[in-house]
Amino acid sequence: MRRALTAIGFDADDTLWQNEVFFRLTQERFQALLADHADPDHLHDRLLAAERRNLGHYGFGIKGFTLSMIETAIEVTGGELPAAIIGEILAAGREMLAHPIELLPGARETVAALAGHYRVILITKGDLLDQERKLAQSGLGEMFDAVEIVSNKTPAVYERIFAAHGGAGAGLMVGNSLKSDVIPMLDAGGWGVHVPHDLTWALEHDEPPAHQPRFCQIAGLTALPDLVARIETAA
Repeated sequence: MRRALTAIGFDADDTLWQNEVFFRLTQERFQALLADHADPDHLHDRLLAAERRNLGHYGFGIKGFTLSMIETAIEVTGGELPAAIIGEILAAGREMLAHPIELLPGARETVAALAGHYRVILITKGDLLDQERKLAQSGLGEMFDAVEIVSNKTPAVYERIFAAHGGAGAGLMVGNSLKSDVIPMLDAGGWGVHVPHDLTWALEHDEPPAHQPRFCQIAGLTALPDLVARIETAA
């Protein structure tokens, strides 16, 4: 019997394992370091502006975040940033790159349940070495038929990736970011499934595309196999 879906893509950070929590903790540390130079809200806004400005230069990930913290610290101190604080920021970035992987509830079970029936693909963006490290530590690597670490997630990227697995029209992408995981996949002609996370980076926010017939939202990953079954039944 011909299936409606041939491949399922999984986002990694804050979909399969925790990620944003470490950025938030580091931001709190950053605010404490610069407490004599800027109030927390002002510093947060300045850092977010630097991250947005630097995405085209550094891409997504911890290294770009660390450089944006240094840039912001230089700005708010009027160019008189002590070397000791630069050292603290760099140390915080290194600690983020070494944090242990904490799988989210149902991650392993959900990937395993679908892997035997569909092509499963890990599609994540960010620093190559860091994403490879996290995947290796997660213990999920052998379950995936393909792994794609990309600089950004766009309709064209999804079309390219799913072309080798039955086409975007027969593909489903699941993730916590409406902006990166869901909307571009819908624009590519596939299914976009949103799994909200308690913490989502401000630059990943977007409005739910409720008008899109292939848009779905589930409370957690454990609901994905049932959703996939309903999609197949309705086909």
